[in-house]
Amino acid sequence: MNPLALRAELAGLDASAPPQQADIDGWLIRLSPGKAKRSRCINALRCGALSLDELLARCQAAYDAAGLPLAVRVTPWSQPSDLDARLAAKGWEAFDAADVMVLDHLAPEPAPAPLQALSAPDYAALVGALRGSTPTAVAAHAERIANAPVAYQGFALNDAGGRLLACGQMVVDGDIVGLYDIASALPRQGHGERLCRALLALAHAQGARQAYLQVGSDNEVAKRLYARLGFVFAYRYHYRSPEAELT
Repeated sequence: MNPLALRAELAGLDASAPPQQADIDGWLIRLSPGKAKRSRCINALRCGALSLDELLARCQAAYDAAGLPLAVRVTPWSQPSDLDARLAAKGWEAFDAADVMVLDHLAPEPAPAPLQALSAPDYAALVGALRGSTPTAVAAHAERIANAPVAYQGFALNDAGGRLLACGQMVVDGDIVGLYDIASALPRQGHGERLCRALLALAHAQGARQAYLQVGSDNEVAKRLYARLGFVFAYRYHYRSPEAELT
């Protein structure tokens, strides 16, 4: 496995932390009503004293109380180590696989595109409009990024007339930066790549020397874009849930 994999996983957990989270016997449960599954899922970080069935029952009660469907995010580090197989044996389907890609040596971009800095509420509203998010999801997104344990930085890439071309956010955590929520208003015209290059240049100026991001495993277009930037595959994760679909 890529040496940066675990570093990217831990940085990603910090970057995506919502205010609504708790620990249940070594499992980190997140209860944000936002759209991002990483902010409303279980991360099975450690083995505790409870049996798997008892632990799942306690987690189910917490998600029921929050009015959210239960989903477990399964990574190479999930505990117990056979968690994926045991959930599959219960009939829990796997879905929404994502690849974490990493960039080991971040170099400065010679002439990055200028970016417009956005407040957390403005950025959440902009991304939400592009994705068709509900007002509840937009508000939860703004709350999460404004209160994350590492500083949020969101930006828009505009044309000369001020028209939105793409937007995205980055989280600089020491010498590593994570890119999140990269969205193009005009897809497949190179704006996403220009945005990412500008974000990486800005992160380099702030001290970042390595980078990571998450992309849908079936999103070949985006993966090719990130490969052009120097990102390589580090690991894959997916979700499992007893629910037929997540709302």
